[in-house]
Amino acid sequence: MLYTEITPNPASLKFVSDKVVLPGKNADFPNPESAEDAPLARKLFEFAYVKGVFFGHNFVTVTKSEDKSWEEIIPTLKEAIKGFLESGEPVMNNMASDAPVEAGDDDPVIRRIKQLLNDNIRPAVAMDGGDITFESFDEGTVKLRLQGSCSGCPSSTMTLKMGIEGLLTRMVPEVKQVEAI
Repeated sequence: MLYTEITPNPASLKFVSDKVVLPGKNADFPNPESAEDAPLARKLFEFAYVKGVFFGHNFVTVTKSEDKSWEEIIPTLKEAIKGFLESGEPVMNNMASDAPVEAGDDDPVIRRIKQLLNDNIRPAVAMDGGDITFESFDEGTVKLRLQGSCSGCPSSTMTLKMGIEGLLTRMVPEVKQVEAI
C-alpha cells in the first residue's frame, strides 16, 4: 500500500508505504548527481519534474518543479515508487551506515543540543516529510541542515526561528541563535 500526505512545503509530497523504505536512517538527494548509489532516487529523477528525493523509514518525499501540478503526476510517481518497493531491489546500493563519527560528541552542550533535536524536533519534522540534522555549534550559534520537504519550504524559516531556536535557547542557555545551512 502507498498513500500520499501533504507537507508544509507545497512543492513536496510525502509518499507513505506499508513497507520499510530505509531502515534506521534517512537519505537526502537534492539533485540527480547525489543519487548515484540510490536506484529508487535515480528512477524518480528520470521524471524531468522531480527536483529532489528524500527517504525516511517508511516514506519517500518527492519535491517537484513548479510547472507540474500534483494532480498530474501523483499517479505516475505512486506507480514508480510502489513498483520499485515491491520489486525487492534495495533503494540504496550501500545500505551500511555511512554516518560519520561526529566530532564534539563529548561536549555536553552539543550532546544536549543533539538530544533535543533527536527527541523533540526530528520526529515532528519527519511527519512533514523531512529531516533536520545537526552540523555544528560555535560561539552560541547552532547550524542545522534542512532536508527533504524542509529544504526550500516557505515555512521553514518560521519553524527554524520560532520553533527550533525558541526551544534550544530555552533549554540550552549556551545557544543564542540557530541558522540553516
